Amino acid sequence: MTADAATHYVSLLGLGFGDCGKGLFTDHLSGAPGAHTVVRFNGGAQAGHNVVLADGRHHTFSQFGAGSFNAGVGTVLASAVVVHPTALRIEEAALRRVGVEDAFTRLSIDARCRVTTPFHQAAGRLREWARGEGAHGSCGVGVGETVRQALASPDEALLYGDLRNPARTIEKIEALRSALLREFEASPALHHADAAQEIAMLRDGTLARRWLEAAAPCVTQSPPTGIDRIAERLARPGAVIFEGAQGVLLDEWHGFHPHTTWSTISTAAVEAVLHDAGIDAPVQHLGVLRSYLTRHGPGPLPTHDRMLDARLAEPHNADEGWQGVFRRGHPDGVLLRYALDVVGTLDGLVVSHLDAIEGTGLRWCSGYRTADAGRLASLPLGSMHDLDHQHELTRLLQGAEPIYEPHLIATPHAWVEHAEALSGLPVRFGSFGPTRESVRGRKHLP
Repeated sequence: MTADAATHYVSLLGLGFGDCGKGLFTDHLSGAPGAHTVVRFNGGAQAGHNVVLADGRHHTFSQFGAGSFNAGVGTVLASAVVVHPTALRIEEAALRRVGVEDAFTRLSIDARCRVTTPFHQAAGRLREWARGEGAHGSCGVGVGETVRQALASPDEALLYGDLRNPARTIEKIEALRSALLREFEASPALHHADAAQEIAMLRDGTLARRWLEAAAPCVTQSPPTGIDRIAERLARPGAVIFEGAQGVLLDEWHGFHPHTTWSTISTAAVEAVLHDAGIDAPVQHLGVLRSYLTRHGPGPLPTHDRMLDARLAEPHNADEGWQGVFRRGHPDGVLLRYALDVVGTLDGLVVSHLDAIEGTGLRWCSGYRTADAGRLASLPLGSMHDLDHQHELTRLLQGAEPIYEPHLIATPHAWVEHAEALSGLPVRFGSFGPTRESVRGRKHLP
């Protein structure tokens, strides 16, 4: 299928560890005339994309597209997305409270999407607790466990389309529950103070049916959608925005193992959705950055600076909960170059939090000193699916000492100028606050 000549495709791909402003820029682009669809093409319910409106309304988008405040803009959850139906119901209720009353009617879910159940969530938490001090980092919502089980036993994986067949769904869920219960009844995670509740869920023979009843309204209001219907929507004249989840530095194959997601963040992942729909059309790919780096939970962040933790307020990311402590770091040219090397060919950058630069004391990191490799200005690339190489990069970064440029970043203009020189890409949009009104196009950047 060839898309209508008037259809424009744009993707937003995080170039850090997440929390870079994808929600803000999705909301901004979705407000343009003709924008009609936001496609979520990776990740699952662990996403947290914040959108703040000028009137003070706020929502953290998890599964619904971050363009949902714009009337008529729908969401497509593509086949690679991991769907959490009961969490969708909770999010839809939260959207109603801030004035979005038709989120379900604007939502299309590919029938092939894998589905997270309470048993996936319990197992994911138990598995993380069992790692002890070697915890990988987790949002605790079961996305990774859902993918792990689907890869291990593809025929037994619960898909969104299965939810139309209650008997088949219960059969799959009960098989999963029994297998996980056998695995975890002798697990070291049982010694964790909070493990009893999760084990009780795995032992509950009534929970599968009760969960299916709770998920049923989601399936009724947003029934499983075939690829032909999704293709028709994506080919409509107007604008389609691909909203990435997480950031490429958490990518399952290119992130720093094992502190990664079970999710792929790349231009190829976006284009695969269009290819699956039979659409042959170019995509404008944009990399998304904060003016400084952030990271939730464990894993390397070489430029982490506790002074920045204290100076840079974070109203929508707390230190509590499954994700762990929220850290801030100086902008890192080494990680930026690495992200650009692995994400695919981009057409430009968009940058959030440009208003945070002046007076903050930010510096660009230009390289690292390491005990093993000496001085580094770039990270070595490995072959595809080489997790041993990615684990070695993790070890290298955990011992890396950042080398900073001698001068502080004085202005947003200086930041943009340096980023463009490093990347060879134009900064097409920048934000100077949390709302779409703060977004400025290239011509109006300082």
